[in-house]
Amino acid sequence: MAKKKTERKPSSLTEAIGLSSFLRSERTDFLFGMIIVLFAIVTFIAMFSYLNTGAADQSLLESLRPGEWLNTGKEFCNYCGSFGAIISYLFITENFGFSAFLIPAFLILVGVKMMQIFTVNLWKWFFGMAVSMIWLSLFLSKVLSPFMTEWVFNPGGNHGAIGVEYIENVIGPPGLTAVLFFSAIALLTFISKQTITWVRRIFNPLKSVANKASEIVTDKLNNSGSDADETEADDNNEPLSQTQQFANAVKSDNTKVAKTKEDNAAPAVIDLTDLSNLGGSTKKKPSANAAEPIAPNVSNPAAINGAPASTLTVEVGKAERASGSDIAKDVFDTPINPLEPFVNYKHPGLELLSKDDNEGRPYVDMEEIKAHNEEIVRVLKSFGIEIREIKATVGPTITLYEITPAEGIRITKIRSLEDDIALRLSALGVRIIAPIPGKGTIGIEVPNKKRHNVSMESILNSRKFQETKFDLPIALGKTITNEVFMADLTKIPHLLVAGATGQGKSVGLNVIITSLLYKKHPNELKLVLIDPKKVEFSVYAPIADHFMAQVDDDDEPIITDVTKVVRTLKSLCTLMDHRYDLLKLAGARNLKEYNDKFLHHRLNPELGHEFMPYIVVIIDEFGDLIMTAGKEVEMPIARIAQLARAVGIHMIIATQRPTTSIITGNIKANFPGRIAFKVSSMMDSRIILDRPGANQLIGMGDMLYLNGNEPTRVQCAFINTPEIVKINEYIAKQSGPVHPMELPEPKGEDGGDTGSGSNAGDMGNLDPFFEEAARSVIISQQGSTSMIQRRFSIGYNRAGRLMDQLEKAGIVGAAHGSKPRDVLIADEGQLSTIMAQLKR
Repeated sequence: MAKKKTERKPSSLTEAIGLSSFLRSERTDFLFGMIIVLFAIVTFIAMFSYLNTGAADQSLLESLRPGEWLNTGKEFCNYCGSFGAIISYLFITENFGFSAFLIPAFLILVGVKMMQIFTVNLWKWFFGMAVSMIWLSLFLSKVLSPFMTEWVFNPGGNHGAIGVEYIENVIGPPGLTAVLFFSAIALLTFISKQTITWVRRIFNPLKSVANKASEIVTDKLNNSGSDADETEADDNNEPLSQTQQFANAVKSDNTKVAKTKEDNAAPAVIDLTDLSNLGGSTKKKPSANAAEPIAPNVSNPAAINGAPASTLTVEVGKAERASGSDIAKDVFDTPINPLEPFVNYKHPGLELLSKDDNEGRPYVDMEEIKAHNEEIVRVLKSFGIEIREIKATVGPTITLYEITPAEGIRITKIRSLEDDIALRLSALGVRIIAPIPGKGTIGIEVPNKKRHNVSMESILNSRKFQETKFDLPIALGKTITNEVFMADLTKIPHLLVAGATGQGKSVGLNVIITSLLYKKHPNELKLVLIDPKKVEFSVYAPIADHFMAQVDDDDEPIITDVTKVVRTLKSLCTLMDHRYDLLKLAGARNLKEYNDKFLHHRLNPELGHEFMPYIVVIIDEFGDLIMTAGKEVEMPIARIAQLARAVGIHMIIATQRPTTSIITGNIKANFPGRIAFKVSSMMDSRIILDRPGANQLIGMGDMLYLNGNEPTRVQCAFINTPEIVKINEYIAKQSGPVHPMELPEPKGEDGGDTGSGSNAGDMGNLDPFFEEAARSVIISQQGSTSMIQRRFSIGYNRAGRLMDQLEKAGIVGAAHGSKPRDVLIADEGQLSTIMAQLKR
């Protein structure tokens, strides 16, 4: 007879981990939080009812022993029955009096925190409420008890009555008053530093009055000085400078900043790195450009109260006068909101993503870890390698065994045992890291028999992603230590993704795009998606108006036609040159500095300056483009990769053919960031990473990220098509741009616009906005493409063609780089003559 197979019992550690996972789950926290809130509400009702029924309930409770309170057959008068009467008697009468109402208030905060409705600092609230409750108990007993002698309980409770009696016996009534006053000031100081200012004003009111009077005098002096300057300018018939005109215009159109960000607390990640027993406030600095007000020397304070001006002597040093940089000082305090006019745009929520059932924690099989540990020790001993210590770190896909060899063991000897260890463990893709960077150990990566998928929700719901300060954050997945792995695309600044077919490359690109969509506003980010396979990026078509950029006459914002790729890339080169001209004119080194100057009113929009969004170019199958277009595609990509980092244009290219003809030396030199999924040979790995390793991955999103000396192994997050569809549908319903961002026409070899052709300045086919644009240019006496683009809400290319027609009609002069064109006509009468000639 065959023996019955005995079932294995789960170890105590596994049961403990399962119980811990249940207790730490979001459902458990939510239910416990709701119970606490309901308990606090019932306690509130009972304590309010006790204020009316306390006399009867207190006499009944004091006539019984505590053990008989619940067993008595008598009825309590409290609205919440015996429970309400007992808990109110204990909290109010026996302890803290009226201040006991702070107890259910704190319980409500605890419940709200557990339900994740609001994020509060419980320790701060606990300390503040505890001190407040004790202080109020003493204060009410001292102040109100003489006036409430008819009440059945002391207003401060027995705690307050006993405390007041004890403190007065020790230091007397004046000492009690001093203690209450000091503790109140200390508590208010703990809550807000503004308390210090209030106390100083109370004890020194004259100083506050003097400061206020000095401010009034200073304002009058500044106003009179500005009036005098204006009078002098009028007398001399000198117009205001361009800087003053711009400051006054900006000051009249000052806008407010709207902040709509929410910080959500992220669940903690289980750290399973200790398994060695298996084998052995900043303060904002003032701006240097802001001029400080001049403090006058007032020799006769009586003048402040309305004395004649002749009695006031004021000394104002000539060298201390403001140089004029404070004209728009009030404007600098209110920067432009880059989210306008779409301030009501809401980022996608985590409810659109599928939630991980394991709460982001990897599956731990203790028997598998023990077996691998013993086998590794046995294999190494059979080759004469002694081990001092071994430690296992469990990750989503693999387990890292860190071993510390004995003295005298050569690393090369262990490095050559990869295949032997894989054979003994019956594992696919064993990888040895000798040594681990930054540690004095050797790592052996062994795939887990039961893999744990990393959901996109667990990545985006992490504290690391929610609180990141990266400009372009891309959350890729989780490392071996189960930590969220993120990178800033602006620091990479260009990324090369390669791997064999079906190993997770397309999913990785979707993860990158989703990370950017969850963090960036449509005004801050634009995407250029190039998809030769025509099916990978088609799911993003609904958000084309919000997040896409395209050349003016392209039919589809997602480029699937290979013949249009070269034109789009050259258009990006033209945009790059235009942005560099603006950065040069603004005196900024990169896009971040330029946008900061623009938002703080240091750049004149009339000179062509505007807020620049980041542009991310993603090419799904780079190998197909090289086969069809060759050098014509490679050269603009290399030029963008070399220069476009400073102006906020970044590239991500992906290929499934990691060969030297596709990933050339020119491409590798300009793409320092590399992501390698599983490849079939060591040669392919060396082409991508300049080292082996990608051939030892196990697929299904297992990847190596390289942006420096040593690659990092990451399990890529997983997001499926239905989730992407939900996100795109949500974004499409939000307020945002009504058409994709228009890229400029690419320049041809002769320096002209390739897309303009001979019709760009064709006067026989005038643009419908020609007359209105001409009239606007003549009235403002300033002509630029960006001004027409903003005023008529048209694309850059159409505005450029309008300027060409205006130039050909003799209304504006020739272009001078990024400077506005000269207006050749002074009044609208000459315009009427020109329009009559054009209509003939």
